[in-house]
Amino acid sequence: MRLTDLLHPHLDGVTTVVDATDGGLDLEPYLHLPRDVALHHGERDIGESELVIVSFGPDPALHGTETDCLAVLQRMRPGGRGLILFGHRGPELPYHRLLDALVAHRCQVLRAAPLDYVHLHAAAVIVRTDELRPPHDWFGRPVPAEGFATALRIADEYVLADLVARTLRARVLDLERDAEEAERARGPVHEEGLAERLAAAVRDKDQLAAALHRARDRVGLLEARVAMLEGSTSLRVGRALVSAARSPRQEAPRLPRELYGLWRGRVRSRSLSASSRAEREAGLRELYGRWRGRLKPGAVAPPVTAARGTARRAPAGLPAHVAVPDARMHLAHRAFASTPRDRMVIAGVLTDTTAADLAADAVVNRALPHDGRLIVQRSDPDALVVQLSACTGEGPWSLTGTGLAPDLDRKLAELLTETRAAGRACVLWRDGPLSAAPGLTRLAWDAVLDADAGVRLASLDPAAVGRQRLREAFRVDSTRVRLSQLARRIGAPDPLDRRQVCVLADPRDRAGIARLTEQVLSQRHRPAEVVVPDPTGLDELAAAGVAVRTGAPLAPWVADWTDLTEDRPDTLLLDLMCAQEYSGADAVGSTPAADDYTFVPELRPLLVRRSLLTSGAPPEAWARQGHRLFAWCGKEPT
Repeated sequence: MRLTDLLHPHLDGVTTVVDATDGGLDLEPYLHLPRDVALHHGERDIGESELVIVSFGPDPALHGTETDCLAVLQRMRPGGRGLILFGHRGPELPYHRLLDALVAHRCQVLRAAPLDYVHLHAAAVIVRTDELRPPHDWFGRPVPAEGFATALRIADEYVLADLVARTLRARVLDLERDAEEAERARGPVHEEGLAERLAAAVRDKDQLAAALHRARDRVGLLEARVAMLEGSTSLRVGRALVSAARSPRQEAPRLPRELYGLWRGRVRSRSLSASSRAEREAGLRELYGRWRGRLKPGAVAPPVTAARGTARRAPAGLPAHVAVPDARMHLAHRAFASTPRDRMVIAGVLTDTTAADLAADAVVNRALPHDGRLIVQRSDPDALVVQLSACTGEGPWSLTGTGLAPDLDRKLAELLTETRAAGRACVLWRDGPLSAAPGLTRLAWDAVLDADAGVRLASLDPAAVGRQRLREAFRVDSTRVRLSQLARRIGAPDPLDRRQVCVLADPRDRAGIARLTEQVLSQRHRPAEVVVPDPTGLDELAAAGVAVRTGAPLAPWVADWTDLTEDRPDTLLLDLMCAQEYSGADAVGSTPAADDYTFVPELRPLLVRRSLLTSGAPPEAWARQGHRLFAWCGKEPT
């Protein structure tokens, strides 16, 4: 609630508002007082036609102190009204410290409500009276009751509200106790899981080191054999003969001279000492024996593969251009980028439908039982997400966690170990009863997401489900909302940031500032920023969490509200963003023919992608340049 919504219903008969706040608050931009109500500052007695504003909160420099608030209550006279602003949040509101002073100075609380500001969280309207006055409802209207009936209403409402509050407090205490017990129980399990993961990492390291040592032995043996073969006279003679056979006219005349040189070299090699020949032969026998010792009797030597980044030689008898298969799997993934990530990267055990829905807002690499570890190694995901439905339904991971497929359980455990070794989180997406796959409870998860898979707005039919269902899905049930819940748990980029809207406006007077503030703060999909030529007087927007700036927009979407005389409903930005997310368009707007939820070649833009707006192209040329334009008429379908 805004401060004006709470204050203005109680300004009947008030001619002066006194700002008695002693902290660092400047309340004038929040009040938007009528022209016949004057605003004064300082200390003075509060009479019948006056209303005083005082604040009280945890930060004395900003909100003031409890002593200042009590001093204002002493200066109130019969008929005087007051507005107490609280810097405390609702559950932390220390109303008991003011209750005795309110009763002692005959001040009755007519209405109390929460405020939607970053430094003011609640407020209460009081009146100094000598008789009990009827309280006010949520809309600020007095409840029709007098005398004893008013006292009964207040007493009954207090007892019933206290009953509800006690139930909620007991529920909160139970949840806190359960959370503490779960954390204590999770401690030893987490430590045990950490030790298991460390031991598995050590085993993997030893296996890799042994494989590397065997590969080096094989490479050394093969290099020695290749050197021996290349230096043999038979190979050199064969090369000379083949070369002469291919080009008889050019190579044949040189053949006798080459053969004579080879014969002379062989004669010189025979003159080597017997010890040199013995050492060379002993080295070859040692390498060959080490290689044979690695193989079991009857085993076949593993194929020799070229090192990464080097050319592979074709075996003897094959042309050089023939490729030799190396039995290795090469992955093509989309997660690599040389810039900071702005989209979440997921390695997932997911159903087909969920993977397709998530791919609209995240990079999804589906892990299969045979390549899951390689997917994690190559794609470097933000998290490994295991969906319960993918383990209990149809698909490659079917029956995982049920005890009927122990090989899949083992592969999933290895996948979790590989993910944690890479420093990434493992998340269980519990979108069904865990009793269907009880084996998943024995795995150590970094986070658990209890929610269904959500729905993509593009899969809904606006004419069938209605606009209200689209709004509900956009805010609560969409796939993007589910991804946002996952992002908060793993610290990944929040996909809801792509829903941020910037409002362009140009208020020129107090009335324009008040109207802009009202229209922005009333939106059910509130803008993230407001860009104006001069931010003076828009402190209430900043206090409500809306960034007020000058210059170019920063949000992904821009709405032009330069004409502040136009009426804008509180669902305007919500419906526009629903239409955009449903269509994936670059601009959403209206047409003279009142087209609704259809692509059009031209429109009056109401919501535009920032990159399109800053490109400088006129709206008439957007469709010709390949941009998608989607029409929205703003009327509920009948």
